[in-house]
Amino acid sequence: MANGQLALVLHAHLPYVRSSEPGSLEADWYFQALQECYLPLLECLEAAAADPQQHPRLTLGLSPTLLSLLADQELNARFLPWLDTRLELLALAPHGFEAAAADLHHRLERVRHQWQECQGRLVPRFRRLQQAGVLDLITCGATHGYLPLLRQVPEAVRAQLLNAVREHRRQLGEPPLGIWLPECAYYEGLDQQLIAAGLRYSVLDGHGLLHGQPRPRYGVFAPICSPAGVAFFGRDGNATLPVWSAREGYPGDGAYREFHRDLGWDLPVERLEAAGITSRRPLGLKLHRVSGRGCPLDRKQPYDPALAAQRIEEHASAYLEGRRLELNGLADSMAQSPLLVAPFDAELFGHWWFEGPRFLAALFRHAAAAGVQLVTLREVLARDQTLQLCHPSPSSWGQGGYHDYWLNDTNAWVVAEWQRASLAMVRRVNRGVGSAEQRRMLTQAGRELLLAQSSDWSFILRAGTTTELARERIERHLERFWRLLDAIEAGTALPEGWLQAVEGEDALLPELNAADWMTPIR
Repeated sequence: MANGQLALVLHAHLPYVRSSEPGSLEADWYFQALQECYLPLLECLEAAAADPQQHPRLTLGLSPTLLSLLADQELNARFLPWLDTRLELLALAPHGFEAAAADLHHRLERVRHQWQECQGRLVPRFRRLQQAGVLDLITCGATHGYLPLLRQVPEAVRAQLLNAVREHRRQLGEPPLGIWLPECAYYEGLDQQLIAAGLRYSVLDGHGLLHGQPRPRYGVFAPICSPAGVAFFGRDGNATLPVWSAREGYPGDGAYREFHRDLGWDLPVERLEAAGITSRRPLGLKLHRVSGRGCPLDRKQPYDPALAAQRIEEHASAYLEGRRLELNGLADSMAQSPLLVAPFDAELFGHWWFEGPRFLAALFRHAAAAGVQLVTLREVLARDQTLQLCHPSPSSWGQGGYHDYWLNDTNAWVVAEWQRASLAMVRRVNRGVGSAEQRRMLTQAGRELLLAQSSDWSFILRAGTTTELARERIERHLERFWRLLDAIEAGTALPEGWLQAVEGEDALLPELNAADWMTPIR
């Protein structure tokens, strides 16, 4: 019998890339996530759920922007042609990589079969897994806005939460009870906003609980309850480090697929252009293995699928044994059953760590025999168990543990723009919506404001990767917001067809209500 439980929590999210042109880098982000992460994850969960000997459990956050992409028929109609291009380029794999290329070809064909079988409709599959008790589906901020940096305008935080709950209910058939806070970021008093939006539990990094007041009796190994009545779970470092760390964990093993070596860099430019790829970029076609720590990219060895499969089983067994020993040690010193919470970005499994979905499948297969009981966060709270009352600590799971990754000399300028636009939105809504045409424009202004607040763009500015794209996205949405507000306030005419075109590009959150930004009467 297990001496405690393990809760695996995944956060599935992408920024809203609907408006990108066919063949764009942003479309690649989405389609690679489908190919490498979301479709393999669904396959893994459905297979485990169909086996009566397995009891898979997973808490999964689906962000509203990702749900919007998954439900977009026009965008998804481009996925199979995109996949065909990858298969065409894979046929150009160099000599010596036959086994790696054959394995990847097989996996791409499985992705195609899955997609065709469900007609590209992934959201109902997630819903069925929740109905079967396998998944506990939770939400996120409407556009993954970094809430501590929006707090100066409380209505902006409320709009992120209300629209997240509304979109989750619209697409998945029931309102969420839990939320993955964007970047696991918390500030004092946020629990009051969560409760007002109908949200009852969330996950923080470990210090969000350990630095709480008072310090939780059981540390991160039991949920706490905030003064407003929100349950918070803390990340356990021992349960997460082996899985997410490329330096100290499993993904850095020499047998696993190398992330940074890609045919997009290796094939001749003329071959790429012939396939419609207009610039060098990662294609998701990777045929090398890590080979060894510190091994240069030009010395990486061919990927060996059989060796990787062996390592998956070894690492899954090692992980479960580590959790069994950890739980046994905790059980001796706790007056209640200990809980290990292991939260991760979903794209770690398949995108960053190619073998990740198969690692999860191995965990599901072997957990019971290893003496580890898997559980969802909702199941934990369904028990008749008293939670300790604590004030969680301000925190995030970003570098440094607080807010400086999203507030520094590369991206601090954005915060003032968010605040200025949010205040203008609140003032306009509080004065009244106006005519039907003004209501239409104000609704779209709300979408543009939410899209400008996405923490993804701030993250990219700090990381220094595709910074021009990130800055262009922020400025585009803010420019559209101010143009719409000027049309409402001053009656400035919009170019013919402009509003309809913008509504077509930024078509998320169809139930958005401008009243979400109205200041509550106290």
